[in-house]
Parts: sequence; C-alpha cells; structure tokens
Amino acid sequence: MNAPVASQSASSAPALDLSARPTLVAWLDEYAAIEREWMDGLSAYGLDFAPRDEDAAAVAALRERLRAKGARFRNGGASVSAGRISSACLACTGDRGSRSFFLSLLCNRSCYFCFNVNQEDFEQSRRLKPGWRDEVDAFLAAPDAPTHAALTGGEPLLHKPEAVEFFQRIHGAAPDVHLRLYTAGDFLDEPTARALRDAGLQEMRLSVKLGDGPEADAAAIDQALATLARAREAIPDVMVEMPVIPGTEDAMRTLLRGMDEQGLFGINLLEFCYPYGDWEEYRRRGFKVKNPAFEVLYDYGYAGGLPIAGSERACLELLEWALDEGLSLGVHYCSLDNKNRDQILQASLAAASTVDARLYQLDEDDFFYRALKVFDGDAPVARERLRAAGAPFAEGAGDGSLVTHPGNLALLDGLAVACSVNVAQPDGPAGAWRLRELKLVYPA
Repeated sequence: MNAPVASQSASSAPALDLSARPTLVAWLDEYAAIEREWMDGLSAYGLDFAPRDEDAAAVAALRERLRAKGARFRNGGASVSAGRISSACLACTGDRGSRSFFLSLLCNRSCYFCFNVNQEDFEQSRRLKPGWRDEVDAFLAAPDAPTHAALTGGEPLLHKPEAVEFFQRIHGAAPDVHLRLYTAGDFLDEPTARALRDAGLQEMRLSVKLGDGPEADAAAIDQALATLARAREAIPDVMVEMPVIPGTEDAMRTLLRGMDEQGLFGINLLEFCYPYGDWEEYRRRGFKVKNPAFEVLYDYGYAGGLPIAGSERACLELLEWALDEGLSLGVHYCSLDNKNRDQILQASLAAASTVDARLYQLDEDDFFYRALKVFDGDAPVARERLRAAGAPFAEGAGDGSLVTHPGNLALLDGLAVACSVNVAQPDGPAGAWRLRELKLVYPA
C-alpha cells in the first residue's frame, strides 16, 4: 500500500477551468487511478467499501457541535476529548520518551478484530519474550529521558510475576515515569491489583468486548464494571479503552453511565478497524470499510488495519452524549488517523534538517510536509510574481511545475494552485532523507 493517492478536496478558493492545464489534470488523474487500484485490489480480496463520504456530513456536523460544547481537538481533529485525558494520550504523539512493551502476544481470548496477528513474528511472540528485561533497560538508558511506559499484550496478566517485575524495574530506576497496563481483566484479582500498585502502576486500561448480542453485551458490561471496581480499590487511575463497534451505542451508553457512577477516570473510544484477517466475520455482521479509508493513503506501520464505516460517527455521538448528560467521566475519541500520526511526526522530525523549509511547511495537524504547486501556463506567471516578491521557489521534477511555500498562497491568486502532501522517508545512506509526494489537493 506504499503508494501516493490523489485527492480533489473542497477549498474556500474557487476551482478554475482545468482544460488549459493538462499536466495538472494528468497528475490528478494519475493519483486518482492509484487510489482506485488500491481499492479495487481490496475489493477483489473480498472487502466491501461503504459509499464514499457516507457519514461525512453527519460527522462534520457532530464536530461543529462538539466544538461549540467545549470539546478539545488535537492532531487536526484526529483526537477529540472532553474532561480528563491521560497524560499518556497527550504523550502519544511526539514524545520520544514514551514507549509500549509486551511480554508476549499470548491471549486467553480470541477476538475477531484483534490485530496482533499482524505483528511481526506473531507465533514466536506468543511465547514469553526472553529479552524483555534488556528492552526495558535499554529504554531506561536511552538519550531521551523516559516519561511514559506501558505494558500491553496479548494479555499481560497471563505472566503475573513478570508483569509485576516489569513495573518494579522501571519504577525503581525512574520513579517519575508514568506506568500503565492494558488488560481484559480476566486475571485481575485483588492481590494482583495491590501488587501492581505497589510496583508503581499508576493507570489501568480495561478492554471490553461488545457486539455479541444484548444478553452477551449486558453480561460483558456487568463483568467489566465489577473488574473496574476491584481495580479502583488499588490502582490510582482506572479507565476503559475499547473500539466502538457500530450498533453497540446503547450498550456503550450503559457502560459509560456505570463507569461514571463509580467515579472512574475515563474511557478511550477507539475507531473500530479491520486488521486484514477473516473478512467474513465482518461481512456477516454487515460492516463495510470506511471510504475513503485514510485522509492520506500511505504504508502506515500501526497494525490496526482499515477503519470500519460508522465507527467514527458512533464515537463522536457517544462523546456528545456524555457532554449532554454531564458525565464527570473523561471521554476521548482516538481515531485510526490519530494512531498513525506519531509515525509521520517522528519521520518528519528526523528529516527536518534536510528539508528545505523555504519551500515546505510541516503541518501542525497531521505532520506531513506541504508545499504549493502550479503547472502548465500558471508556472511562468507564478515564477514572475514570486521572483518580484523575493519569495523562494523551485522548479518541479521534469514536469514544468513550480513549487513554493504554503505561505505564498496569496501571491498566486487567480492561478490553479494545488497543495502537495509529502512524507519523509529514509533515502540511501544512514541519516539521509527525501520527501515523497503522497497526495495532491486541488484547489489548495
């Protein structure tokens, strides 16, 4: 999936007649063809896509209402929250002292939407990792001071002694590091909760599986609330982190209300995803892949897969409901895009010294590098205007285009201006980077 993709998106600037701009049209067509090819390949594999922008208007209206009601938007709206939010969530993007670990990927559950099967060396990693202590020690000794550490899985509490030792090892060496645990809670008894607290655990995130029918969902909620209450007796910050499966909104409201009554810290609502497994499990439940799946199509490293249509809308509706109900519970929507942001930011920061900042701007929302491009007959006009204004520009790579900084948009008024979206990628020798265009947005 490591390929660019086209986009023609809405803008406040009017779109001009492109009949006299064949090169720009050719590039837009080329990128659009790449996107179609990517989707056709997945469709041939058996996946079903929702109609394009099916929920776009409803989601946009939700976001406007949430802004008016005081919700916080981060990372270009990929993260939306109200009330308390974990410092680990704030550190998730850009904090080089934050890291997640696993002891093994072994789990006592078998959720059809689990993406651990996408992890490298999955079968081997179901065994207890022999070098986990060395990984922790390397993290503690790294140049970037450690700030946050998490233990995930699999199910970490299948290895209780090692899980407790994990937190002890970090807390003993760096007591200010924020420590958190991800668990389904099946093995969290009171002695274990106390041992984890004494080892320095500050935050526990419980996963809850819904979507198996009203009776099963009610039982899952009762079990989750009992586990959360048990954890709260020992662990300072107790919360839930789970994907929101379309169709489970009523059950989710029951869960949120029960959590609020317990005075728990909060909940992270995740966008429900398809991890490239058995699509029949999704098809028989009536799910479809969100279309478009990504704002910027790229070979993202996060193993979550593809977002499912309707989940984002359900997450935002639950967040709005929590605000309207006056719940004290912190509610955070963490989209799949938000999960991918850190990969792009870390690459962009690593490449910063080699990127020509006179031409490219690091976007503060999604962390891609952006530039303006003009083609065909607009290029010589733009060249003269930019030269007269003393504004830097560069010639495009063999297509007659001209590239300049987004801050120069006003100088290009009346021209057909496209926005070029670029990712930083390693190139050749260690330490070398290059920008690769992934998307053209017209008008800019």
